[in-house]
Amino acid sequence: MSARLTPGDEAPAFTLPDADGNEVSLADHKGRKVIVYFYPAALTPGCTKQACDFTDNLDLLAGAGYDVIGISPDAPEKLAKFREKENLKVTLLADPDKKVLDAYGAFGEKKNYGKTYMGVIRSTIVVDEEGKVAHALYNVRATGHVAKIIKDLGI
Repeated sequence: MSARLTPGDEAPAFTLPDADGNEVSLADHKGRKVIVYFYPAALTPGCTKQACDFTDNLDLLAGAGYDVIGISPDAPEKLAKFREKENLKVTLLADPDKKVLDAYGAFGEKKNYGKTYMGVIRSTIVVDEEGKVAHALYNVRATGHVAKIIKDLGI
């Protein structure tokens, strides 16, 4: 299990394919604040709710200087279906090897109904303009999470 990030840490660099197979890097967003959120699986109820909440608030977040990137272990093709079906506007990236999930502490041991297994830990990392972690939130809930971020960031 990878270590969790804390405010002040250097955000791990990444380059991953988006829903269209284009490479997107954290470095592409240098000088902007970035909300990087990690979710278990496209086209599932909780992840759909969270992605739709981010999409619904994208103008507000962008107006406050934030870019939003969602990362899951799904293949780009599945992300494209997710984006089309739900009319999503956030950038969705594929991390099938779970290397970025691991680097951000968003993959590890989970417990559900008394069973322990390895999986994606729903997490949100806010990266500042310098590429440093400003906020690191782990085990977040899909519902109400975006409203909480907006409140916490004072937007």
